[in-house]
Amino acid sequence: MIRVALPYHLRNLAQISGEVELEIIGDVTQRAALDALEARYPMLRGTLRDHTTTLRRPFIRFYACEEDLSNASPDDLLPAAVANGEEPLLVVGAIAGG
Repeated sequence: MIRVALPYHLRNLAQISGEVELEIIGDVTQRAALDALEARYPMLRGTLRDHTTTLRRPFIRFYACEEDLSNASPDDLLPAAVANGEEPLLVVGAIAGG
């Protein structure tokens, strides 16, 4: 069981509160986590990743264990602390402006 922490606007869209717990069979990768999240909450499809390319949206960032995983390969294994549920995978909406 892994934990995923979403920003408020995505929790609101998915009508959930707090962290999400997801069961992942096999390797615990960013892709597996996002696939499981979108399967459980279909209304999130397209909000984190592009529909066609499945690449991360520009203003979405992924963090785990105080490490920015946003530019890591989606097929890299997530840190062990995330894979065993000790730490959450954090999804953060980036802020830009000037």
